Amino acid sequence: MAPVLLPASAAPHAPRSDPNIVLGTTVDPWLTATLKRVSRVRRPLNNAPQHARCLIETLSSPSAIWTLCSLILPKAPEAELRKDKNPLVEALFNYKKITIEAYIVHIDMVSQNEVAFKLTPETIEALVEYHKDVHSVDTAAATWSWSEKEVQLKRLQADFVQAANRFVYRTNAIALEGLETGGVGELLCGKSEEVKTAIMGLFFPLLPPPPRVVEIVRPTPLLPSSSSTEDWWPPATSQPQASSMDAWSGVSSSPTTTSSGESTSSVWASIGMSDLQLPSPTPSYSDSFSTSCKSPAQFYTAPMSTAPYSAAMTSATNSSIPVSSTLLPQQCSTSMGLGGFDWSRYQDFSLPFAM
Repeated sequence: MAPVLLPASAAPHAPRSDPNIVLGTTVDPWLTATLKRVSRVRRPLNNAPQHARCLIETLSSPSAIWTLCSLILPKAPEAELRKDKNPLVEALFNYKKITIEAYIVHIDMVSQNEVAFKLTPETIEALVEYHKDVHSVDTAAATWSWSEKEVQLKRLQADFVQAANRFVYRTNAIALEGLETGGVGELLCGKSEEVKTAIMGLFFPLLPPPPRVVEIVRPTPLLPSSSSTEDWWPPATSQPQASSMDAWSGVSSSPTTTSSGESTSSVWASIGMSDLQLPSPTPSYSDSFSTSCKSPAQFYTAPMSTAPYSAAMTSATNSSIPVSSTLLPQQCSTSMGLGGFDWSRYQDFSLPFAM
């Protein structure tokens, strides 16, 4: 977007001068009709320079003042306003009307197609007076006191004076249809509400400083002096493990049926630890030093019995084979199993490990 360039007469505290007029080669018919309506002297309006000359002569008159809007503002601070039961009496004694007046400083119908208004010195003075006598008092009463409150209040008033002098209202060039005889005029099509909103936006409240944030200094937590790790974690509490037989405690057994657990317990209870010595598993037997001929049953190991341990132990208990006298003397001999032991009953002595 191209920057908006305004003439020097639109600068703050600048005196009033002739407006700056920028027209295109072709002038809109509505502008020609407006100038013919308000012009006191009949003159030809056939080209753009003739229209520009007519606008300068009409708008340069000291009486060419436009009414932008009207504001209803209180006459005194809120604490000094008159209180009455009749709202009409309160309105008559407590409020006043300030007319916002301005004059045209710039007309651009080529690039921006807009017209610019600058406030008159009388309007600026009325607004500054209201800000100092009423607005500043009310906003100061609404805030708490601090050391630099008066300085901040004076700065707020100075900022408003500068803002009022810099205020320039720009709107579409079609606003020139409100032009009247002598260069006076007023805004049409609800543009006055825009000006009212813009003027009231210049009144800023007095903002107190933010409260100071007090930093809370927390002490640095110290590490425990003990270097041992015994106190770092709570002691683990061992939960008692339920007995494996608790799950079977509620199961009733038939008096005529004997479980395998009971038979196994009775078998091992009848055999002493000194009488039963089982050899450790040895690698496959090799009889390379023997020259005697052996039967095929001696070259092959009997298959592992799939019968339960209870049946094997029961069979071993009921039999009369001496376990200790048969196994223990020959557990390291090369002729183990060649005599004195019946290999046909090997499956009755199934061991709990693989051979």
